[in-house]
Amino acid sequence: MPAPLDLLRGVPYFRPLPQPELLRLQSRAIHQQFPRGRIIMLENDPCPGMYLIETGRVKLFRTSSDGREQVLMLVGPGGVFNDVPVFDGGPNAAAAGAMERTSLYLLPSEHVIAALKAHPDAALALAKEFASQLRVLANLVEDLSFRHVTSRVAKLLLEYAEQPGKTGTRPRLTQQDIASMVGSVREVVGRSLAALEREGAVRIERARIVVADRDVLRRMA
Repeated sequence: MPAPLDLLRGVPYFRPLPQPELLRLQSRAIHQQFPRGRIIMLENDPCPGMYLIETGRVKLFRTSSDGREQVLMLVGPGGVFNDVPVFDGGPNAAAAGAMERTSLYLLPSEHVIAALKAHPDAALALAKEFASQLRVLANLVEDLSFRHVTSRVAKLLLEYAEQPGKTGTRPRLTQQDIASMVGSVREVVGRSLAALEREGAVRIERARIVVADRDVLRRMA
């Protein structure tokens, strides 16, 4: 199954590429599908290439020596991940797992490098994209360093609630998911959610977390 051209054009540093080059990349893309919970790649494994998500949602995470996960970011439809090691030649910088049934395309490293070498005007777009990723990671470091857990949970739920798209199409976050994303443990996240519920920011309904008041979440984030 060939990668949709619109998916390729959605990558900022592919947009300057001419149509023939996009068609060459399209012909090299490898279609893959993963069920919810399946690991897509492991950190520190050799980098096979970059991934473009057609449908579904993927979490990028690292694992500590004692088995705790730290989620770095979530990537949804149209998103790209694992492009940094394509360009620096290193191993996968993080692991990736499917949060729901996911359809994606793998673009092998050598074909991506060849396309950008042939069209240097894409280099500025690449620099801008990597600068944007750096800001995301800098914000993560700031949150982990300066915000307490309840604030981090409030900020995460607010960002998740305000993502584009219908609420019902997003994967449900468990307390363990939230703990992995805010750098904490499930028990502490449970106490934070209870505090947010007392303030009227959320409701817990049969293990589902429902955002009740975004203004309160903003105040507590």
